[in-house]
Amino acid sequence: MATIPQMFCSVTDRYSREQRAAYLHKRNGRYIGITYSQLRRDVEAYAAALDSLGLESGDRIVIVSENRYEWVLTDFATLLAGGVDVPVFPTLTAKQIAYIVNHSQATLAAVSSRFQLDKLISLSDELETLEGIVVFDDVAGQMTEGSSTGRSIPVYSIRQLIERGEKLLSERDREHFVAECLARTRPDDLCTIIYTSGTTGVPKGVMLTHRNILSNVEAARQVIEVGPSDVFLSYLPMCHSYERTTGFYIAFASGATTAFAESLDTVRTNLQEVRPTLMTSVPQLFERMRAGLYARMSNQSPMKRRLFEWAMGVGMRRIAEIERGTSSLLTELSYRVADRLVFRKIRHAVGGRLRFFVSGGGALPEDTNRFFWAIGLPILEGYGLTEASPVLTVNRLDDNEFGTVGKPLPGIEIRIADGGEILARGPNIMRGYWRDPTATAEAIDSDGWLHTGDIGQWTAKGNLKITDRIKNLIVTSGGKNVAPQAVESALGKLSFIRNVVVVGDGRPYCAAIIVPDEDVLRTIAQANGLDAEPPLTDLCNDTKLIGILQREVEHAQRDLAKYERVRRFALIPEPFTVENGLLTPTLKPKRNEIIKRYAAVIEQLYTVGE
Repeated sequence: MATIPQMFCSVTDRYSREQRAAYLHKRNGRYIGITYSQLRRDVEAYAAALDSLGLESGDRIVIVSENRYEWVLTDFATLLAGGVDVPVFPTLTAKQIAYIVNHSQATLAAVSSRFQLDKLISLSDELETLEGIVVFDDVAGQMTEGSSTGRSIPVYSIRQLIERGEKLLSERDREHFVAECLARTRPDDLCTIIYTSGTTGVPKGVMLTHRNILSNVEAARQVIEVGPSDVFLSYLPMCHSYERTTGFYIAFASGATTAFAESLDTVRTNLQEVRPTLMTSVPQLFERMRAGLYARMSNQSPMKRRLFEWAMGVGMRRIAEIERGTSSLLTELSYRVADRLVFRKIRHAVGGRLRFFVSGGGALPEDTNRFFWAIGLPILEGYGLTEASPVLTVNRLDDNEFGTVGKPLPGIEIRIADGGEILARGPNIMRGYWRDPTATAEAIDSDGWLHTGDIGQWTAKGNLKITDRIKNLIVTSGGKNVAPQAVESALGKLSFIRNVVVVGDGRPYCAAIIVPDEDVLRTIAQANGLDAEPPLTDLCNDTKLIGILQREVEHAQRDLAKYERVRRFALIPEPFTVENGLLTPTLKPKRNEIIKRYAAVIEQLYTVGE
């Protein structure tokens, strides 16, 4: 399997006869299965239709859609027809999407809905190379649409294209057409251009070849056991390299079934409906799940709370013993009781079949990771970036070290350069940035090492530990270097903190912008005899409450150097979200945007009382 189309044909050949579900999607309130055989027919027909529209090898097709079956169809059909797909986050604005369409020089776009279609139509005069748009939903209206200034772009229904392709294939040999398609693509041909969301600046198009992606898929499958009996629940955007490689291609190559979550808000319900065995996620979901469990326990009877606390104590003790390589009969017996009375019920709430989670896309708080391992839901934390297809390292079920991102995948070299930067080399490293040779030369040196921009170190057990991003280092006015990630990690353990961004570059000390958890904040206020009923904005400015929280902040930072500690902070009632532009689509805080948005608040932290 040297190319994605070859993998697609090999896997569907193997599993089509079994009439097993490749994908599950929600329709009319229940999950419907799509077999490998149906997937094969749909993709072949779709590819034939794209071929009839004039798609040539190397032509780009932009995909603007949420996770759904049609996203998968478009990806496989585009690649089978010899094209290159350019996945785009559906949360981007019309202007942002237009930039990617133009920069990638896309000839076609595939969109999920009328809402996404309207984004493109509103700027159709600016879409210099676009020759057609495919819509997944049934959209009423003319087949040709354009802006008020007159440029029209043909609009096609995906169902119509598949029907067209079926007719075309009935008139020719289906096997011959597929063979022709497979011959068009070579391993080192461009497969996809993924525009990095980034936290600042104009996005860059990461060029990944078929060899890049498939080498990463096969390397990951060597260290993480995935098979035909597994069921994935996919909620992270497939347009992001992390979910695309892990939750899409790895699952597919293994003959597993992938169910699409309806949205981030429905993940808890979908977990119970789908009962997955594996799931990839970013740290934010795990932190929400843990916080939600503790919040629910706070409303239970004193007896149930004590039982839960006892069980967690046993679970943590057992994890500590495993880390030390020791075993206590008393701990094991106690754990069996704790598991039967407490942990099994928690696992049942997430479907009851989960073997493990995989975490990426950001730093997972160590205490959160320990919590999930203690209750019998292991999290394998990994590390990578889009430019590496994306996985570089990952922990293993039988070789896990908390606070690290594990060992490199087979075939990947990792070394730490002078200054601490992590460098990576291997068959998974990108070809470069689309139409940007200067940025490519800055990212990949003459020896083929990708400069990740991350700072790290090796542990005594040979695992990689990420300490910070080079560009995120804070240099105080006193000349001290502060890694904000370490400070944010320490503060993030506090129950009242939902999001935190540490600032202080060029300043005499560190300060922080904190988005509080409203429920926890009100609970703390009530527990300390303060009025817990005012609007959140008023609570965020309550000096007495801030004084109480200040003591918690100081205690959480006791292990940090004095110059690293946050001395002052501001509570912000507005959460960081993708919609308000303060989170990237992969739920990472846009540090520079947050600092810009709250510049006046930050300035006040350094002037009031001085």
